[in-house]
Amino acid sequence: MADFPLSPGSTIGVVGGGQLGRMLSQAASRLGFDVVILDPEENSPAGRVSRGQIVAAYDDATALNVMGRVCDVVTFEFENVPAEAMERLAEGGARVAPGPTALRVAQDRVEEKTFLNAVGAATVDFHPVDSLDDLMAGLERLGTPALLKTRRDGYDGKGQVWIKSARMAADAWHMVGERPAILEARADFTRELSIIAARGWDGKIAVYPLGQNLHAGGVLKTTVAPAEVDPKTERRARAIARAVLEGLDYVGVMGIELFDLGDGRLLVNEIAPRVHNTGHWTQDGCVCDQFEQHVRAIAGWPLGPTAAHARVEMTNLLGDEVDQWTKLAAKADARLHLYGKAEARPGRKMAHVNRVRPLQS
Repeated sequence: MADFPLSPGSTIGVVGGGQLGRMLSQAASRLGFDVVILDPEENSPAGRVSRGQIVAAYDDATALNVMGRVCDVVTFEFENVPAEAMERLAEGGARVAPGPTALRVAQDRVEEKTFLNAVGAATVDFHPVDSLDDLMAGLERLGTPALLKTRRDGYDGKGQVWIKSARMAADAWHMVGERPAILEARADFTRELSIIAARGWDGKIAVYPLGQNLHAGGVLKTTVAPAEVDPKTERRARAIARAVLEGLDYVGVMGIELFDLGDGRLLVNEIAPRVHNTGHWTQDGCVCDQFEQHVRAIAGWPLGPTAAHARVEMTNLLGDEVDQWTKLAAKADARLHLYGKAEARPGRKMAHVNRVRPLQS
């Protein structure tokens, strides 16, 4: 393994070649690092802005062996990377951050909620579901409406269905593919907040101001940050972030989505062991954005400042909304971040735009 902290000219590996990998690579390059991407898609968005790309499946043993040899530290850009792949890298002697444990916890919604409650980060009540009988028992215990989700692999509203009455149980079980699932009680929340936090190898933690999120069709549409929150809510969110990061012995940036119940209580909706869509505002609202922060953390550098110097409204551009790029590029208060994706499929995240305002407004 290379000496720590990593010096400029070292190589960082990123498993995953999408937009998050692309922005990680751009941030790493700015700090003088070389980046190698592992992704099965040739000419991936991240691969095109990096030193090189290994084109192979995420669990390809030969590719992982090469990745471990040429990279001084390896990270990942999305949580559906097989945990076994990161374990194979670590077992082969590669430095991996975040570690495979965080990936395993985040990939299974039952394990995730069990872990969160164990470290004092409350969640909605839940019930594991492995059969229709389990689902019926869960509905009897939690009541309706309740949300049925697959235990693994869901994202952006996929793999989940609301159950409004017990009569819907069989259809709902069929809709999630009769796969291992979790039933979640409904949360009476006033808004969704999110917090982006980082932890270094030395255990030091840096936390960004809270953002407030708006979803449409199960997909994040807008984040406004810093959110207007009282000091008690801010302190509670920071305490949750610290408990989660320390509980996982985590290294890197994490996104944590929170339900604000409006009475001073916060419930954790989910954690994402990576840079996060709700942290894109930091690119134009902070001196050190979440992507640079992640690179700093995994490379053993000092964590950067997290204070906001502007108020930012981040909006995702989905599908053909990206065709507005000429109009958006002409706006003085808008910073456009395009992902370099060739095909603008409906609902696909193609870009985001940060609208920047003075902090006091």
